[in-house]
Amino acid sequence: MQDVSPAIERAWHAARRSSGDVVRLSDLLLGLLEEDEGRPAALLGKLGLELESIRDAIRSISSPLAPSEDAMFALAREHSLQLRAEPSPTTEFLFLAAFWYDIEYAGGFGEHGLSVERLQAALRAESPDAEPHDFGGDTFTVNDSYEVRQAARAVDANLNRAREALRVLDDYCRFVLNDKFLTGRWKHLRHHLAEACSQLPSGELVASRDTLRDVGTEISTAGEYTRHTPADVATANAKRLQEALRSLEEFGKILSPAFARTAESLRYEAYTLERSLVRHGEASARLANAKLYALLTGAQCAAALDWTIAEAALGGVDVVQMREKDKSDRELLERAEHLRKCTRKAGVLFIVNDRPDIARLVDADGVHLGQTDLTVAAARKIVGPNALIGVSTHNLEQVRQAILDGADYLGIGPVFPSTTKSFESLAGLEFVKETMAETSLPAFALGGIDLSNVHEVATSGATRIAVGAAIATADDPRSMAMALRAAL
Repeated sequence: MQDVSPAIERAWHAARRSSGDVVRLSDLLLGLLEEDEGRPAALLGKLGLELESIRDAIRSISSPLAPSEDAMFALAREHSLQLRAEPSPTTEFLFLAAFWYDIEYAGGFGEHGLSVERLQAALRAESPDAEPHDFGGDTFTVNDSYEVRQAARAVDANLNRAREALRVLDDYCRFVLNDKFLTGRWKHLRHHLAEACSQLPSGELVASRDTLRDVGTEISTAGEYTRHTPADVATANAKRLQEALRSLEEFGKILSPAFARTAESLRYEAYTLERSLVRHGEASARLANAKLYALLTGAQCAAALDWTIAEAALGGVDVVQMREKDKSDRELLERAEHLRKCTRKAGVLFIVNDRPDIARLVDADGVHLGQTDLTVAAARKIVGPNALIGVSTHNLEQVRQAILDGADYLGIGPVFPSTTKSFESLAGLEFVKETMAETSLPAFALGGIDLSNVHEVATSGATRIAVGAAIATADDPRSMAMALRAAL
């Protein structure tokens, strides 16, 4: 998040700390209210509202996921410009932006005396001498009606482009990826765009349309008709959507500043979804045949680690993860360098647990992160764009957040009690079923899986598993791997 005050940064940290990296609007609002004497709390006081009562309401009202930090900051900046003519927003404007982002969510606070309108009025009253622009959903028009028609024509054309691109992206996620979550996110974005259109003069848009005399209909390039894969179609339409939203944002300022702000926030959302879309497609192709994932620790293996890897690979293991919790950094690096050679020789993918720095140093195929490790974005900066990043998830909210963060694959569990790692609670087979129904991103069920229960996991819908002790402690890792893979 760029050019943002330390107070806003602290609010995001508080939201992530309280929610385990799955940030909802409610988490952000509570984070902003964490300092009782802060600006958002003071604003509520001016409205005559009890801070604890509003906190309780925030906790009790069902909240959507928060958009990206960039999108939230853009909304806060626009509100600050509109209400104070000040481009650098303070925290109360982020508080307002969180409500303004999802009007349906904000409407749930009406019975508690809190609304977008009251927040706007209070903030406007704090700077009576400022000369902000008129705020709200009302259409803003210029004196020259010809100028309005020109802008309306551009907005109308780009609304059509955006709707068409969204439909293609929806269809790609639905029919090609067969992914419920991403399909739902594109539908949600399309719904928000439709809602935003209520801020535009619809009659002006239709009246401005002149397709027969549109010079652009006769201009095309060879690349427009070149698509080799469904992924190419999706990528092209994601770009088309972003370009259309940018044009809507700029020309929309002439017709409705409120609509322009919405187009900007939707563009940021489109960037996030495009990343998830691209990572999903690439990871699905790269891991298409990866069904059996071995989590190996040297001390746990019944035989030499390199022999275990070689035999397990011959039996059908596709991915090996190095799990070493008790070694110094130097020892860990030496072990990783050795296993990188072993996995290359065996022809399997090599993943380092927890440590993107070690993964980068040994040119591993990727890194696996837990819920308390570095974020996907931070790890990506270290391992680079081509490395695989997996994330352990224990509930559907974490699954959804990992997808939006750009994870390449998921670890889902724990399914059963494990002999190699202790868990506070078990996600169980029901979580496996839920995840398989929610997303088609590669997902490996893990936690206590062995020959005695692998059939239950497969029956729950899992097509990939990650095992530790079942392979590591086996006298014959090759036969064990073959048996596990056959059970899938």
